[in-house]
Amino acid sequence: MKITSQMVKELREKTNAGMMDCKKALGETEGDVEKAVDLLRQKGLAVAAKRADRATKEGVVECYIHAGGKLGVMVEVGCETDFVAKTDDFKAFARDIAMHVAAVNPVSVSREDVPTDLIEREKAIYTKQALDSGKPENIVEKIVTGKLEKYISEICLLEQEFVKNPDLSIQDLLNELVAKMGENISIKRFARFQIGG
Repeated sequence: MKITSQMVKELREKTNAGMMDCKKALGETEGDVEKAVDLLRQKGLAVAAKRADRATKEGVVECYIHAGGKLGVMVEVGCETDFVAKTDDFKAFARDIAMHVAAVNPVSVSREDVPTDLIEREKAIYTKQALDSGKPENIVEKIVTGKLEKYISEICLLEQEFVKNPDLSIQDLLNELVAKMGENISIKRFARFQIGG
């Protein structure tokens, strides 16, 4: 199948991947744009995994103040080199993360950072709900585990759907940037301030 420039352009718009990467992915998937998107994501995941243990001592602190000045977010995004920290793509990513935090209000960056007492409280609530509804005890545990999984994925920044593109999680966005920049990048922490909140 002939890979047209229009197909490459469409894939680039969907993935932000380089032109040659898009052309190659379309070749490998015989012109199937959706399969090519998945292929590029998998490659981004592989690159991210390879670089995950590298130190991220450079980076930026980005701020987002919502209209009216009643809500603000500061986010620290790390990378390996000052060169990457100064790129437009890196800065745009940090801005997007700050804006996402303002809109969605996650509890933590990753599931490892979720406070144990918060998980225990939710677990107790889900257990009581399931028992009160008359479910047998052997099923209660499965129900609680499922509800906890969903809850944790909704409050962890990396697992949330990106507010500007719900087809991507924040982790997907991060993996794409790692693949594009060729070095490890991490969202280190964030703080969200809201008047009266």
